[in-house]
Amino acid sequence: MALNVAKKLIKNHLASGEMDPGEEISLKIDQTLTQDATGTMVMLELEAMNLDRAKTEASAQYVDHNLIQEDNKNPDDHLFLESAAQRFGLYYSRPGNGVSHPVHMQRLAIPGKTLLGSDSHTCANGCMGMLAMGAGGIDVAMAIAGEPFYIKMPEILGVKLTGELPDWVSAKDVILEMLRRHDVKGGVGKIIEYYGPGLDQLSAMDRHVIANMGAELGATATVFPSDQEVKQFLRSQNRENDWIELTADNGATYDLHDEINLSDLEPLIAKPSSPGNVVPVREIAGTPIYQSYIGSSANPGYRDFAVAAEIVKGRKVANGVSYDINPTSRQMLTNLVKEMHIASLLQADARLHQAGCNGCIGMGQAPASGRNSLRTTPRNFPGRSGTKEDSVFLCSPETAAVSALFGEVTDPRTADFAYPKVKDPADPNVEEQILEKPLPLDEARKVELTKGPNIVSIPSMGDLPDSLEIPVILKVGDNISTDEILAGGARVLPYRSNLPAISEFTFEGVDTGYVQRAKDTKENSGHAVVGGYNYGQGSSREHAALAPRYLGLKVALVKDFARIHWQNLVNFGVLPLTFSDEADYDKLADGDTLKLDNVHEQLKKDNSKMKVTLKDKNETITVEHNLSPRQKDILLEGGLINWIKNNE
Repeated sequence: MALNVAKKLIKNHLASGEMDPGEEISLKIDQTLTQDATGTMVMLELEAMNLDRAKTEASAQYVDHNLIQEDNKNPDDHLFLESAAQRFGLYYSRPGNGVSHPVHMQRLAIPGKTLLGSDSHTCANGCMGMLAMGAGGIDVAMAIAGEPFYIKMPEILGVKLTGELPDWVSAKDVILEMLRRHDVKGGVGKIIEYYGPGLDQLSAMDRHVIANMGAELGATATVFPSDQEVKQFLRSQNRENDWIELTADNGATYDLHDEINLSDLEPLIAKPSSPGNVVPVREIAGTPIYQSYIGSSANPGYRDFAVAAEIVKGRKVANGVSYDINPTSRQMLTNLVKEMHIASLLQADARLHQAGCNGCIGMGQAPASGRNSLRTTPRNFPGRSGTKEDSVFLCSPETAAVSALFGEVTDPRTADFAYPKVKDPADPNVEEQILEKPLPLDEARKVELTKGPNIVSIPSMGDLPDSLEIPVILKVGDNISTDEILAGGARVLPYRSNLPAISEFTFEGVDTGYVQRAKDTKENSGHAVVGGYNYGQGSSREHAALAPRYLGLKVALVKDFARIHWQNLVNFGVLPLTFSDEADYDKLADGDTLKLDNVHEQLKKDNSKMKVTLKDKNETITVEHNLSPRQKDILLEGGLINWIKNNE
């Protein structure tokens, strides 16, 4: 049978289940990726599991999110993560090395392998012919311990690329076109595989740009073939021996189809406050801007910065514009210095920041209130930049750089100078020793974990009661992101190792009264949250499930869930339910009481239907859980940590 690349990767790693869309399968995981915003919890989970040594082929712990050291909390956690990497046999990337995704691509990514990361943009490494997926931290901890990763078998959406990108149009415009067509939930339950003659025009790093924002489509993964472009990239990193060819068989088919003629694309931009709110740049040209920001995991390549540097070379950005340069890896930064691009940027009045995630997750570079920010970042969810009620637009480096010169949103095709063609350096600097290698086992066993005062073990939590009578203390609409459930940024993320402390920020951007109401119900029966479509989109941070659970959340009842958050809720013992009849959403309001009887028996039935009584309205509605038998067992025992302890 002729197979596409995605199905080849799945077949080669299938540990259980059948490759039928919607069926639960498990996959052997070859590599893992953790970053500091989620990794501290993963390391605490590995400690709780009494792990002796990582059982993957390669696991890496990166420090790229929490770089601001305004007090002891972040640097203390960096030391903890380094000691945990040494103890458990992980590679370690210190602060300043850069964003996990491009650094992993440079040093560890191998075609044909699986990669699971506690960061939703782990999918970026699908550019290397890998099956790369984001997940909650505890799923990654299980993979490090040698356990398979469970997902529902996705459909494969094949996207045929033809033609060539015109001047002033780049890879960012390709993924923005996908978001324009499919919006932020169009990829849910799907792997997106790109193929066709248009691939010849896209470098491995261009493909990284496209694969990265597959997360914004809600996709399980994005897959590219491993072809000559991937071989060339590995050769440039002195790793050509890691290359294998991995392409679709002749006659391979896809479950779903789309096609993009690259020649027809024009500069695109996502307006506030959703990556799916995409329009041509020309439609909003003239909109004044305060900030133009280049970088992040969504545009991390040498050419993304080099083209921005060439655009502003010999010119000055407009008065009043903050031109922020966010380097994404130490290696890339040294090459930009070597080729004089950093000098061009600085002479144009750019502001140079350290290599890391930085402003992408609200760690500095927040825009002024009431002003517009153009960014090459992957997300523009409300408040994510660090500024409440921000106005963030997502665009290509070309659009961001040209707009910085004019002080307003500008279609770069209207610039009165030629499009600069840039190439990767002929003799690039390669940081082969940038990652600290795992210690030998006998040395690793002697390492003591370094725990600062802000690191608190995860409190124990009870199992799922057989009967629930709980109030709805919050009702929200569609596309609620994990940033809105539990924000990132410099104010909140330093508490990621301290669940009681970080839970105080839960839903603060949506309803400042939620935490107190949750505490009021916690000692009794707990509470429920009601939501609309795509609940929990965005970041994979498990704190967005764990913090509400700590505050007493028992049930999340919504129209549908984003994949990773749905799994995180299960992992921490929250019952995720969806409306059988979406009209029932309108029947519920804050303060209503939900009554669920015989929960255990209802869960154990073969079908996914359950009954919920709206006590105050004397009415019963039907809901669904769509859980596998394994997930039911996990839920009944109150989450994955309890399940592990009870099944040792």
